Amino acid sequence: MLIRSGAGGLEILFLRRNPTLAFHGGYWVFPGGRIDTGDADPDAPGDDAAAARRAAVREAREEAGVEVTPESLAFAVHWTTPEASPIRFATWFFIAPAPADRITVDGGEIHAHQWLSPADALARQRAGEIQLAAPTFALTTRMADFADVETALATVAAWPEERLLGELLDVEGGQVALYHQDAAHGGGPLDRPGPRHRLWMLESGWRYERAF
Repeated sequence: MLIRSGAGGLEILFLRRNPTLAFHGGYWVFPGGRIDTGDADPDAPGDDAAAARRAAVREAREEAGVEVTPESLAFAVHWTTPEASPIRFATWFFIAPAPADRITVDGGEIHAHQWLSPADALARQRAGEIQLAAPTFALTTRMADFADVETALATVAAWPEERLLGELLDVEGGQVALYHQDAAHGGGPLDRPGPRHRLWMLESGWRYERAF
């Protein structure tokens, strides 16, 4: 996730994937992609997290035309899709201040870009104007708490390292993903009293709950 301080506050760079792509075609995403063999860190062989940082740097260059360094990336979360998902992936998410470079998309895998405040991105998702994947929606929701880049980066740097694997449940009007901090995680009833960490993905709208 590349962020900047805009006229109205914090803004996030979103890229629109080619609608013809089989995986998340047409979705608005952060720069990213697969870890390639060449992303392995020669100083840390076998270190997947180090390779993920180098991959993030490469993808920012390839998909957005901007240069960032591995050291500028603040680890946000490691997210694995639920076992019931038809297509599964495990992803490291990092947050970095965007350089002043002009954004340049390749026109192949990425067709467009826009800078949006977290609140605007979430409002457009609710209105059906853009599509966000579950981790993108959740992280954008968390970023809505921050007014500027400096506050965001300082807070994210202090976040505990989390590896999230959701339990996906069918509910009336859609689905809910439960994460391990949630009181209902592991088979409990959804109304069990206690902490909440869940993502509601309903036809009536999405909602990310995080209170633990």
